[in-house]
Amino acid sequence: MTPIRKTCCAVLAWLTLAPAMAPNEAQAAMTATDHSPILSTPQPISVTHMVIDIGVPFASFTQHLENLLGRYDPAASQLVDTDPKAADAMMAKMEGEQGLMIFMIQNHGRLLKLAGLSGQAKRYLVGNPRIALTMTRHDIRAGLYAPLTVLVYETQPGRIRVEYDQPSTLFGQFGNNEVTAIGKTLDDKLSRVIEHAAELSARQP
Repeated sequence: MTPIRKTCCAVLAWLTLAPAMAPNEAQAAMTATDHSPILSTPQPISVTHMVIDIGVPFASFTQHLENLLGRYDPAASQLVDTDPKAADAMMAKMEGEQGLMIFMIQNHGRLLKLAGLSGQAKRYLVGNPRIALTMTRHDIRAGLYAPLTVLVYETQPGRIRVEYDQPSTLFGQFGNNEVTAIGKTLDDKLSRVIEHAAELSARQP
């Protein structure tokens, strides 16, 4: 069994939002015409930040993580306008383990070389447009966090750390029961994929 240590910590994030709106009002705001001056209203929210330490090599873990997850093809977005059913079927085929897929990988470790530094770190944008829709149909503001961000980096040779903001606390801020419930399922999905990638990495000699 791969030793995995999880640490949760509540942090404050500041978002620039319009005045507090009920879910139906937020949806209506997408099409409403507002000629009033711009009003910026910072609202503090509490978010649980996950920190997971795992005793496996960076290259092995990221390889398994990327193999487990599906890949998003932008062509599906273009197909939505002309054939929504076909687009939905296409996106379903992109799903990897736990129904999740990778939208983008940013290699921050490689970028460090511009500053003459070295390190192993990758940021993943992970999610599923079909899951996102089950939230945005209730409150469009859920689109702020879909897809999710997961950062994997090496802390020392043979050890990595995985960090991300817990989905249920990101989506729970909107006070919509349907959205929060889906956020909780994403908590579990993300955790299971990370644990599986760690287990596979630990089996390698």
